[in-house]
Amino acid sequence: MMKSKGNLFQSSSRFRLIGYGLLVLALFDFIYILVPPQLMNPTWEFQTIGTLVERAPVSLLALMLVFSGETKFRKKWEINLLKVLSWSSLVLGVLFLLLMPLLVIDSSRLETQINAQINSQVTQRVSVLQQIEQKVSQGTAKDLNDVVSSLNQGRAVNIKNPQEMKTKLLSEITKSKKTIKSQIEAVGDKQRLDLLKKSAKWFVGVLIAGILFIYMAICEIPKYLSRKQYRRAI
Repeated sequence: MMKSKGNLFQSSSRFRLIGYGLLVLALFDFIYILVPPQLMNPTWEFQTIGTLVERAPVSLLALMLVFSGETKFRKKWEINLLKVLSWSSLVLGVLFLLLMPLLVIDSSRLETQINAQINSQVTQRVSVLQQIEQKVSQGTAKDLNDVVSSLNQGRAVNIKNPQEMKTKLLSEITKSKKTIKSQIEAVGDKQRLDLLKKSAKWFVGVLIAGILFIYMAICEIPKYLSRKQYRRAI
């Protein structure tokens, strides 16, 4: 029986040691993620929230390993450390839940940026085509020759029928406008879909991580409170 208790104690000690090691790694990871902060930058905030969500399982596993086992086998310094960790788990849970509205706001701001970027690209590309279109429709035979030469990588072209060439060029420019717009909008649709998928995934991740951190804190905090403190806490 005593041997069984000794083996159990050794196993718990190993679990806690691994847990402390994972906590240290998680701490350095969080510092690396959060420093330097770029507050009010929606891209940085959005990616940082996502990275924190992806790293949360390591912290949860580490806390579970650290809290495993009975408190009576622990030294006083470890009991004090567990008090800090249990309250830290509660704070982390609340902070994760508070990230939910920020994630929604950043997603909206990033979608606005994507729309603005797409509109800007369409306007720039179409503007170039409109300039060429104006030069072709209103220009002289020399202007037409210059346009055809530039499209032909600078090589000189002998235009036998300028009017026919002008009609052909204007038709191609009209097609190019539609093609460019559809291509850029397709890229924008893909970016918006990726944003939506990440937002949904990280929103659920933030919610679950926050609840688990708080649940772990609720389970552990009463162990380190006196009866009088426990009554005040509830």
